[in-house]
Amino acid sequence: MTNGLKHAGVRNPSPKWELKLYVAGQTAKSLQAFANLKKICEEHLAGEYEIEVIDLLKNPQLARGDQIVAIPTLVRKLPAPVRKIIGDLSNTERVLVGLDLRMRS
Repeated sequence: MTNGLKHAGVRNPSPKWELKLYVAGQTAKSLQAFANLKKICEEHLAGEYEIEVIDLLKNPQLARGDQIVAIPTLVRKLPAPVRKIIGDLSNTERVLVGLDLRMRS
């Protein structure tokens, strides 16, 4: 993608965290979700991650593979098991729990 949303993260040969962010264009909500995700990754995953942004306006067929029904949706591919978080990722605590980075209280 261009103008804002791109692949991000430190390029490791095999990152410990493989994340896919599904969006539909570069809307305010999509850009906010990406910014929130990047901040969380920088603070909690210390370069051990890779983010792939998938624009469903350009590649709608990719929604089927991960069963995407709402956007933006974050999919954690690695580490297993696969986990999904829907929304702009502004609730940091919810995202950390969803990614298994923090225990539920």
